[in-house]
Amino acid sequence: MNVNSNGYTYTFATVMVIVVAVLLSSASLGLKSKQANNVKQEKMQSILASVGVEVDRSKAEASFNEVITDVRTIQGGMHLTEKNREYGFNIDMADAIKSSNMDREVPLYVANKGGETYYIVPMRGKGLWGPVWGFVSLEADRNTVVGANFGHKSETPGLGAEITTPMFTDQFPGKKISEAGVFQSISVVKQGTSSGDYAVDGISGGTITSNGVNDMLADCLAPYAEYFKNI
Repeated sequence: MNVNSNGYTYTFATVMVIVVAVLLSSASLGLKSKQANNVKQEKMQSILASVGVEVDRSKAEASFNEVITDVRTIQGGMHLTEKNREYGFNIDMADAIKSSNMDREVPLYVANKGGETYYIVPMRGKGLWGPVWGFVSLEADRNTVVGANFGHKSETPGLGAEITTPMFTDQFPGKKISEAGVFQSISVVKQGTSSGDYAVDGISGGTITSNGVNDMLADCLAPYAEYFKNI
């Protein structure tokens, strides 16, 4: 074959494309289970962090199984007792929030740390450039916040991305979600203006992200507040 011909060039390029595609597909399939396990462990780390349990990823599953005593599935303010722990853990909040907050199935994580019971609420919403999410943990009274952590996909560094920092999350412990059994949520307000048990300061220069977290808290805490009222 004439290696200088167009036919040789096209054939060589086609073969290389096929070979590279096969190699990439094989690598993707081979790493799929490892990637899924990493996502699972990171989720467990975030859930545990909301009650002050910080662990390495390699120890996340063992600590999760020790600290998290139950994973309930909540819908319409009721506990779906036929759903098991694994079902609740695998609920995708990105899909869940497509339904109204009282119709969606959502997980509730029950933790025991140092003999104290805590309830951990997952949430998902929209920031400026993409999704935002987080976990808020409550004391045994199912009203007072113990801790909170948040994550994002693509918020602006130094602005909206600051929702992941202690400057923002350290405001949440001690806040409340209901007053006399009536759901209040926790408002994210203009920086320097928060006061009382139901508001925290937003991020300066990150108004849209702050508003997204505000809406996420109101939307995602509501079905749990209804459930807590019912029990």
